[in-house]
Amino acid sequence: MNGELLRIIDGIHRDKDISLDILFGALEDALASALRKHMGTQEDISVTIDRTTGQMNVEGTDEPIDPTSLGRIAAQTAKQVIIQKIREAERDVIYRDYEARVRDIVNGTIQRTEGGNVIVNLGKTEGFLPRREQVREENYRVGDRIRCYVVDVKKAGSNVKIILSRSHPELIRKLFALEVPEIAERIIETKALAREPGYRTKIAVYSVDSKVDAVGACVGVRGTRIKNIVAELGGEKVDIVRWSDQHDIFIANALNPAEIEAISLNPRARLARVIVAEDQLSRAIGALGQNVRLASKLTEWDIDVMSQQELDGELDKMKKVLCKLPGVGDKTISKLFASGFSMKKLATTSMDSALTVEGIGKETAERIINCASEYVSEERAKARQARAAAAKAAQAEAEGLAEQTGDAVEGAEEAGAEAPEEAEAEDETKEPEEQVEPEAEPEDTGSEDKPGETSPEQAPDER
Repeated sequence: MNGELLRIIDGIHRDKDISLDILFGALEDALASALRKHMGTQEDISVTIDRTTGQMNVEGTDEPIDPTSLGRIAAQTAKQVIIQKIREAERDVIYRDYEARVRDIVNGTIQRTEGGNVIVNLGKTEGFLPRREQVREENYRVGDRIRCYVVDVKKAGSNVKIILSRSHPELIRKLFALEVPEIAERIIETKALAREPGYRTKIAVYSVDSKVDAVGACVGVRGTRIKNIVAELGGEKVDIVRWSDQHDIFIANALNPAEIEAISLNPRARLARVIVAEDQLSRAIGALGQNVRLASKLTEWDIDVMSQQELDGELDKMKKVLCKLPGVGDKTISKLFASGFSMKKLATTSMDSALTVEGIGKETAERIINCASEYVSEERAKARQARAAAAKAAQAEAEGLAEQTGDAVEGAEEAGAEAPEEAEAEDETKEPEEQVEPEAEPEDTGSEDKPGETSPEQAPDER
């Protein structure tokens, strides 16, 4: 029996990766509990098992004990204690394993969904992908393979809760490290990253070795590396930006593919005014401002993109609105404009940024920010009203065209219906035409034959 016991413990140790000391300790506690249950006593009874021979020694009682004669109730008690100890040991092993993998990528299979949350089978345990960590544009189907970023690991009762994420920005960094060997070898560094999950990501890379092109290495031959990353992200666009320690160059690279004409920086407030051509304005701003927004996050500069025509009218606009405030004159407004502020930027800027302008106090800065916020809100309301009016006019025009088209179709149908009636009326009003009888041909008596012709009666005789 001792040899069989040792083989069972060794098998559990290998299968569940639980240390032998924990297993032997669980078995000893279970046997001690079963003995107390069997003997009906609360005395301190301890059991020790030899790790080599499997021999059991009991302390705290003088009676000889045979484990096989403890009875069903005692055996059930021992079983429950062993199961509980093994579950606790399994939980601790899983916790230690995945605690070391926090901020790393794990592979799994989607097992089921519960109330919008996705349960991922990780092999030994399950991962929890909450709704807040999911990408809205992705579809999670049972049985699909999935890669997730481990956000946190914590104990929850007798289980371990592993929080996963598909929307975390660091997931992009880890995917690049897997696909680009130069990043794992620290030849290429990922300096910064900005992401809007499911839509677009910008990542700034830098090569330590001047012979290695950071952007080209991340793209791969014919785009193989970046294609694998985009496929893993479900088609999310990824822009690879060349990092530079010169802020103006880095900002220009971050706004790609737009062509930049000029950049002016305010390092104290970290404001960047970018001038582009009129035809490059929409490209620099991006759909719903996405390109400039991600570029601002990537560079950690507040970027204001405008055309030269907008820049020329911005100072006049600021003077027209802000000169009404007490203590704000042309000189103060010129300083604000030279520092990179516009009406939109003043509406969203912080108090500390406004105070970086020389000669502006706290009260004046507060008045300027409030005035700019009101102005921008009014302009946006006017723009919404204009769009609503334009949409209403377009709808009315479309309805008018549809009505005209309907009238034309009805008129054509009525005309088509009247045409057969008119044709029938014309047929009825027409007079019947006189029929001309053909002239009667003269009767052939057959008494006289024409010269040169042979009568039928004469033909046989002549032949």
